[in-house]
Amino acid sequence: MSIEALARLAEERVDHRFKGLPPDAAGLTVGELAAQRRNLFTDGFATPVLTLSAERLEHNLKLMETYAARHGLAFAPHGKTSMAPQLFHRQLAHGAWGITLAVPHQVRVARAFGVERVFLANELVDAAALRWIAAELAADPAFRFVCYVDSVRGVELMDAALHGAARPVDVVVELAAGEGARTGVRTEAECAAVADAVAATGTLRLVGVAGYEGEVPRADPERVHAWLRRLVALAVDFDRAGRFADTGEIVVSAGGSAWFDAVADVFAEIPPLSRPVLKLLRSGAYVSHDDGHYREVTPFNRVPQEGALEPAFRLWAQIVSRPSAEQAFANAGKRDAAHDLDLPFAQVVRRDGTERPAAGVSVTGLSDQHTWLGTGPEADLEIGDWIGLGLSHPCTSFDKWQLIPLAEADGTVVDYIRTFF
Repeated sequence: MSIEALARLAEERVDHRFKGLPPDAAGLTVGELAAQRRNLFTDGFATPVLTLSAERLEHNLKLMETYAARHGLAFAPHGKTSMAPQLFHRQLAHGAWGITLAVPHQVRVARAFGVERVFLANELVDAAALRWIAAELAADPAFRFVCYVDSVRGVELMDAALHGAARPVDVVVELAAGEGARTGVRTEAECAAVADAVAATGTLRLVGVAGYEGEVPRADPERVHAWLRRLVALAVDFDRAGRFADTGEIVVSAGGSAWFDAVADVFAEIPPLSRPVLKLLRSGAYVSHDDGHYREVTPFNRVPQEGALEPAFRLWAQIVSRPSAEQAFANAGKRDAAHDLDLPFAQVVRRDGTERPAAGVSVTGLSDQHTWLGTGPEADLEIGDWIGLGLSHPCTSFDKWQLIPLAEADGTVVDYIRTFF
């Protein structure tokens, strides 16, 4: 990871681009502002402002590092969750093999900050992007890049775009999670045809198999385990057929944020193959976790003895209208808060330096710039109060904020996380 590129983030000037930061900080560098260790509640931050908990972020990083090591898994967390190179750096420092990404732009961001191993969980058929990848591979012998293939046509397009490339592009055949699921090859026979197409090129190298168990139709433990065993069986069959003769290790990869316990179970069953196996887990939402969807579906609910992730996001807004005893409005909305899976959750209220639970307050809707709040008889809520909101779905929370304060429990802001969406 490029420490120099990360350091340059601290040289960026604070200005109107960055929501929620103190207006009187304009003109300071991000590093200068961080060095002031301002308090979120008393030192000029303006609502709405999204924050990450410094303590909970570190807890989550350590927990997944420990989990992966305990289960013999390599870890390439999905970077599209945060698109924050500072968090990539911390994930790598906590033992990650590399970073998973979804589209070429995201790979460019990762490479700009020196990420040496990238797993692209998509078939890449864009000729311009493939030529750029080929140039990166040629320029940096340490760069490892792996991407999906899921069709003979895709292999043909990749081969044409990579003609004359100095190094082959490593690919894994993506096995679909089932009929009607998202991407991937539907049958084992079609997987073999795609593998044959790869073998016929001089520009691609087959290094393994992969997929995403989160797309298994009507997913439950039995169905997810069964699909993961199909994936492992595909790797075993390919190995017996000599399809991995050109690689030093065989990649078997899966793992979103809802079923990584099933991945750990089934990948532990992988038999000895002709080459070492890289058992690559790709869960990404853990880094911030959340107060909604992922709190409900996290595998740690099924295996509490392994630990528990902690929600690290909190969106602070201010009560700007109290038109009736049953209703209030805060100054954050769809531009600020994830709302694709669940509405935000009213958690705490701050007034005059005192924080208390948001009793009797619920989020009933979002407009572009307003949170609609229902208030029961026990709700103590006044215009000017700050309200702390929990969020659901990290992937659509990070993308609304370019610079996110990293705050300790007492409100001291110790750093600012830059995102690139």
